[in-house]
Amino acid sequence: MEPTPERSADELRWLADEQASMGRIAMLIARGSPSPVVFATVAKEVGRLMDAESAAVARYDADGAVPVGVWDPAGNAAATGERIPLGGQDVTTRVHETGRPARIDRRCADDAHAARSELGAPITVEGRLWGTVVAWSPREAGIPADAEGTLTDFADLIAVTIARTEAHDKLLQVAEEQAALRRVATLVAQGVGPELVFAAVAEEVGALFDADTTVIVRFEPDGEATLMGRAGCINLEPGARRKLDERAPQTPVRETGHPVRFDVDDPASPGVPASARAEGIRSAVDVPIPVEGRIWGTIGVGSRGRQFPADTEHRLHEYTELIAQAIANAEARSELAQTRARLVATADATRRRIERDLHDGAQQRLVSLGLQVRAAQSAFGAELDGIATGLTEALDELREIAHGIHPTILAEGGLVSALKALARRSSVPVELNMQTSVRLPEPLEASAYYVVAEGLTNVAKHAQASVATVTVEVVGQQVRVSVRDDGTGGATFTGSGLAGLKQRVEMLGGRISLDSQPGAGTTLQAELPLTVADGGIGTSSA
Repeated sequence: MEPTPERSADELRWLADEQASMGRIAMLIARGSPSPVVFATVAKEVGRLMDAESAAVARYDADGAVPVGVWDPAGNAAATGERIPLGGQDVTTRVHETGRPARIDRRCADDAHAARSELGAPITVEGRLWGTVVAWSPREAGIPADAEGTLTDFADLIAVTIARTEAHDKLLQVAEEQAALRRVATLVAQGVGPELVFAAVAEEVGALFDADTTVIVRFEPDGEATLMGRAGCINLEPGARRKLDERAPQTPVRETGHPVRFDVDDPASPGVPASARAEGIRSAVDVPIPVEGRIWGTIGVGSRGRQFPADTEHRLHEYTELIAQAIANAEARSELAQTRARLVATADATRRRIERDLHDGAQQRLVSLGLQVRAAQSAFGAELDGIATGLTEALDELREIAHGIHPTILAEGGLVSALKALARRSSVPVELNMQTSVRLPEPLEASAYYVVAEGLTNVAKHAQASVATVTVEVVGQQVRVSVRDDGTGGATFTGSGLAGLKQRVEMLGGRISLDSQPGAGTTLQAELPLTVADGGIGTSSA
């Protein structure tokens, strides 16, 4: 049957209206309009073009379909933006199940407000079903029978917008991740303590993944785990230690060395770890942190709402490499500090051995010879007086050398007694200000003694001072030793004595400074860590 003029005119009007609608949407896309604007416009154009009562663009998720663009001139509840449940006899469910366009016509609906005609088309983005565009009409005529192709065209335009938006969002995500990685990498390169790196990583990861909780834990040999860094809603503070829950993701990570995740609809469901249940976590991902061939710990993120994307494990892995580098750096610094401390301790032990050998060997031999010479003086007369005097002077010099190598009073009486002896022998009056009376670790006492000894020696030789003040105090986790005088100033570290002293202090992980402005006196100050112990430096594990 040939089409009537009226039908041809209707078809032409439909085609013109369709092309106009498509053109307006294409213009929005070309201008880079935000996705919500495009979605709302598509719903409006679809509704008007198809003479529908309402229309919507909806995105599928685990709980149904979420309208992201609606049009409803009559105020129909179907287009209020509320979530559309799946599983019913409607086109939203059919499109979701089949991935193809769907149409439902109800000619004898019991409910006068129920849709007589529904039409939906899938929105497919890069091969995956993203959502649907749907039109509803309760009118007797319903949605035109040939509108399926038109609705599919609208769905394709929406797919273009979504693909463009997702590509843009991906670029932003990559840029944000790279910026975050650079910030953390800068901290690692600066050699800051691991605790600062842990805190920075937790904050950066929590923000990037929109996580409710972020934790970095270290595995302990006894099966417990220590919280090293955290961000978000965590009641524990860094340093907290507790037994690993068998159901916690960290447990299989420790056993297998592979990432682990869990996703549940109800945080109270069986099998959810107690800590996750307490925080209301519905989705969690934990990734191992390998350090020099061993699983040191994990970094994990948790969410109370949405599930984490499928690439979360891969994205977290980049941060584990930075954490591992920070830990390795800290362990290397600790190993270097322990090696340096052992060298200082070995040198001190050698000095003590030489002092004992001189005292027990050469000194005793000279004393014995001196006694023999004195006995012979009565028989051979005054010609032996010079020999006796020379032996006495040699013995005094040897005692002075042995005393300088390692003063016996330091080992027997401690730092306080040794410094008092130094003050008594000084040719410049010394004010001794001891703020601590407890015995300190032996390498630390020896270093403090040599700082004061070298300082007072320089005061006597060069400063032309009237008084020197020696102060020893404990400040936090450091022992601070200073020698201050009111002399001419101008001292530097170029001399062998001060240069060697500087090396000794720095080998123990300490710092030494010299403030010696001409005419303003000199202050020599050293800060030594209290963690110095015999044979090494005690450090907490990273």
